[in-house]
Amino acid sequence: MKFNHKKLVPLLTFLLIGLGGCKDYFELKENPNLIGNPPLASLLSTTTHKTALNSQRVANTTSYFVQYLANPGTAGSTDTYQITDYTATWDAVYFGMADLYDLKKKAQEQGSSEYVGVANVMLSYHLTLIADIFGDAPFSDAFTGTTLTPKYDTAETLYTTALTLLNEGITELAKTDSKVKLSAANDVIHKGSTAAWIKTAYALKARMLNKVSKTSTYKPADVLDAVAKSYVANADDAQMSTFLLRNPWAQVARNNAQLLLDGWLSDQLVNHLNGVTYGVVDPRIEKITDKTVNNDYKGTRNGQGNVGGNNTVKDENYISLNSPLTGDASPLLIVTFAEMKFVEAEAAFRAGDKARAYAAYLAGITANMDKYGVAAAARDAYLANPAVGVGSSALTLDLIFKEKYVATYLNPEAWNDARRYDYKYKGFRLPLNAALPTFIRRAAYPNGENSKNGANVPDEVPLSTPLWWDK
Repeated sequence: MKFNHKKLVPLLTFLLIGLGGCKDYFELKENPNLIGNPPLASLLSTTTHKTALNSQRVANTTSYFVQYLANPGTAGSTDTYQITDYTATWDAVYFGMADLYDLKKKAQEQGSSEYVGVANVMLSYHLTLIADIFGDAPFSDAFTGTTLTPKYDTAETLYTTALTLLNEGITELAKTDSKVKLSAANDVIHKGSTAAWIKTAYALKARMLNKVSKTSTYKPADVLDAVAKSYVANADDAQMSTFLLRNPWAQVARNNAQLLLDGWLSDQLVNHLNGVTYGVVDPRIEKITDKTVNNDYKGTRNGQGNVGGNNTVKDENYISLNSPLTGDASPLLIVTFAEMKFVEAEAAFRAGDKARAYAAYLAGITANMDKYGVAAAARDAYLANPAVGVGSSALTLDLIFKEKYVATYLNPEAWNDARRYDYKYKGFRLPLNAALPTFIRRAAYPNGENSKNGANVPDEVPLSTPLWWDK
């Protein structure tokens, strides 16, 4: 597993060539569409774009594990925890890290602290994507160019490395003497704003510090400190809406409409929102999906698939082109202000500050509804419902996780939450035909990695085996 570090210059060229232009790690140097010395601005286009696309690519798997999505066929492999080959996802994330390695190295050579800082932030994010799916993975030995079979770092080491990258990124971004300034035109996440990138670094740090809530190293005060330095409004969200054609979730929706079936919503998510599970209708359901031909909201049981037998009749719910998150021009969300408020709510609750926790809980719901474009009257009515607006003394972790589950719809972080929470969402069931006796905790190493680097790939363990922070 070795990555040649020659990259695309303009963003449009990158979009046209795409990941499909890379047949093999070792053939990148033969691709005539790549050049040997791209400028920092062009690498910034490539890496910011890939960061969002890789987040979506990972979420297109993990969203089945948390039952946002369900396979329309019986006993779909991802639905039912079968060992599934995620080589394409692994490769995409590592190609993204290879680009970021180049960006960081070139930025260091040119004395650009701003580019170094942004590269560190995105490297950290990519590293957590891999480690949170598979556990141990190559990193320290992966981009040196000295070996085709890099050794694996432990998942706990990768976590520490990712945190270090964030801290170093914050330091670099705070410097005022960068010899090359970020290109606003080429940064498709934060438009060249170092202040915005610093907020995102702190948001990702808060997320990481909160993820270890099951461990002895968890410190709510550190989580809250990072949250306080992150986002203050929805406008701060790390998101990307630059596409060659359309948002990839929208492509899923369009494919489904053409009977290339995918993007069906799980009954777990739908019942979470439609009043079946909690006795209160969440108005965000109208912003997530469209009503069926029966004028209702109905999801698909994971592992069961379509029970109607006629896929041309829209009697189940699907990813919708009418949603602010999955329309053609909708942004891909990496980390958001709404999520930060729920991180704050959880950390404050664990610290014993229920008043702060409750205020953050309400703010998280409000921010997420505003992000979806829910009407103020419907939003306020939901917040006033006694099942939601319970008061600070009655707030529970269950309520915080319940609301955060909606706010992280189609985000890979949702699987980390589900595992930390031990899948205790109300009504959450094992998929029918599940290959495991309990809920999934990791994915198997991909076939492509086994074929390239098999001597270093750890021995497989049951997919129900928790990662280090999930024990």
